[in-house]
Amino acid sequence: MNISQGHYFSTSTETPSLVHCELCPHHCALKPGSFGRCKVRQGAKGGVNLPFFGSISSISIDPIEKKPLYHFRPGSSILSVGFLGCNFHCPFCQNWEISQETDILFRTLEPEALIQLAVNSGTGAIAYTYSEPLVHIEYILEAMQEARKQGLANVLVSNGCILEQPARDVLALTDAANIDLKSFKAETYQQKLGGDLPTVCRFLELAYEMGVHLEITTLIVTGMNDSLAEAEGIVEFLAGLSPDIPWHLSAYHPAYKWHEPATKPALLQEIKNMVRGRLSFVYMGNVWGEDNSTLCRYCGKPLVERHGYMVSQPHLAFSQESLSYFCNHCGKSTPFRY
Repeated sequence: MNISQGHYFSTSTETPSLVHCELCPHHCALKPGSFGRCKVRQGAKGGVNLPFFGSISSISIDPIEKKPLYHFRPGSSILSVGFLGCNFHCPFCQNWEISQETDILFRTLEPEALIQLAVNSGTGAIAYTYSEPLVHIEYILEAMQEARKQGLANVLVSNGCILEQPARDVLALTDAANIDLKSFKAETYQQKLGGDLPTVCRFLELAYEMGVHLEITTLIVTGMNDSLAEAEGIVEFLAGLSPDIPWHLSAYHPAYKWHEPATKPALLQEIKNMVRGRLSFVYMGNVWGEDNSTLCRYCGKPLVERHGYMVSQPHLAFSQESLSYFCNHCGKSTPFRY
């Protein structure tokens, strides 16, 4: 495969030997042959090379609840594809082997070949996930366009830390997204994660404005973002977008370079209780035995019952005519998307 060229960069006559990557707020200044913080976008004469274009670290069929997406095609499966590299350096990363390293085994697939695998999977949807897919945005855009042609849903699982124009480009082709809102402190994003909070918040605003089905995950990490005050900031921001955005509170377990004790389930429950009345749907993840059912807001009947990845839909019905979900007990609409 020939090395592909990146779309998001700028050049300057003052420093002709440097190219500035304009994908994310790092604005990496790249000499020919050097890599940005993401480890996959490379400086070239007058542009940016993508030597890892089509490099796939993992492919699997997952329950859609694993993304996690609880309000998009509940109970379905999805083809999930992972890449290499990331523009963050989270010290607690659960997927650091593929996000912080590129010297690993991978397979190479053109976008059309990847989408054909998704079609053959019979799931009707593809998720770009595991590491940070957006550092491969040129590949993602090609794959998403092909997926749309083939009638597949595009799902994005990301840190959401890219600039506005590339964000608009990818969100225009995205059907559903789960975005990590890792903290609500700008200094935490800058100093511990290597990201930028305002950029992520803007990405979330754009996703909501552009009609993408949006769910948020916050990993509650011991010693980093585990205060009620910080959770309060996230709640206020999400409620300002829409109180119906599902919020996934996920328990941290020691990984990579972060060895603080695992999150106590009682803390997640305390945050969930604090949220009551302001966000309509708050779920707890990585907690054994937690009941993450969704109830009808009108009659109180269980629409979807979830125990781990085991899902049942006692009162959730689907209209093929309108491609929408409703409660089969009271007949009212539900907050689920297809």
